[in-house]
Amino acid sequence: MAIRRGKATIELETMPSVIGYAAYVGKKEQEGPLSKYFAHSDDDTSFGKDTWEKAESEMQRRAFILAKASAGIENDGIDVMFGGDLLNQCIATSFASRGSTLPFVGLYGACSTMAESLALASIFVDGGYARAASAITSSHFCSAERQYRFPLEYGGQRAPSSQWTVTGSGCVIVGGHRDNTIHVKRVCFGSVVDLDVSDINNMGSAMAPAAADTLVRFFKDTSTKAGDFGTIVTGDLGDIGSRLLVKLCGMQGYDVPNHIDCGKLIYDPAVQSVGAGGSGCGCSASVLGAYFLPMLERGEIGDILFVATGALMSPTSFQQGESIPSIAHLVQLTKAVKHLSA
Repeated sequence: MAIRRGKATIELETMPSVIGYAAYVGKKEQEGPLSKYFAHSDDDTSFGKDTWEKAESEMQRRAFILAKASAGIENDGIDVMFGGDLLNQCIATSFASRGSTLPFVGLYGACSTMAESLALASIFVDGGYARAASAITSSHFCSAERQYRFPLEYGGQRAPSSQWTVTGSGCVIVGGHRDNTIHVKRVCFGSVVDLDVSDINNMGSAMAPAAADTLVRFFKDTSTKAGDFGTIVTGDLGDIGSRLLVKLCGMQGYDVPNHIDCGKLIYDPAVQSVGAGGSGCGCSASVLGAYFLPMLERGEIGDILFVATGALMSPTSFQQGESIPSIAHLVQLTKAVKHLSA
């Protein structure tokens, strides 16, 4: 049985294994600094579909197929799928899941959805409620712009503090404990944090307090510090949010020198005109699936704290002048590091 540590952290007794994973991205992401790690992409950002929303569902469907192939498993070996996206009623995920016959649990954690779905999939496997469980999410620049800002045809000018929604999808399949694999050791669910940030063009500042809150809570629950882990990976704080996270953690007595943000890794702001970096559900999901999980699998890093962050606003709440409450969920992934000979 899983052991509860402190207020919000759960230590998984069986340490379920990551048995398969994949990432699928668009053209702009393939042209960024992580180009050589994105093995699966498409130059056509519509993915052969006639709407951006259908394109996002197609991208997610492709990521799921690739993850199943990575795991050597078919639908009948997966007992439940956890997933969601940024769109109203999570249509990218629910439409992508049509016809799969898999039990489906739709989630909305905004850009925190990859960590949220991965945490729940791991708990279900650890508790014996599923032999294998899938965690999936996605975002698409064009579908997100249509919903949250302006249709692309409007040609609105972007603020320097704004972030570019990643066109990408990531899928992770969790199964029972296996030796010599990536294991899920702990999960920590975050609380909703709202420091009254209301600028929709500065999402990093809105989400950083939630990331700091979850990280500090995890450190206190487990009596650990940042140096006890290989890398602390946040979801999509971008440049502004990343700097704020370091400051907020430091104010509470926790330095995080090993912090890396997926929103800063996926694009080159000097040449790609992305403002403060990447964002969207697909940001952390695709970087996790294409970059960090392979490094863990190869034993190049011992473990990571994967902290995906999400802004829990909607077009309606923004139009009503509401602030932007945020949340961050954490998953500790681990594998023994290779000892290289001198």
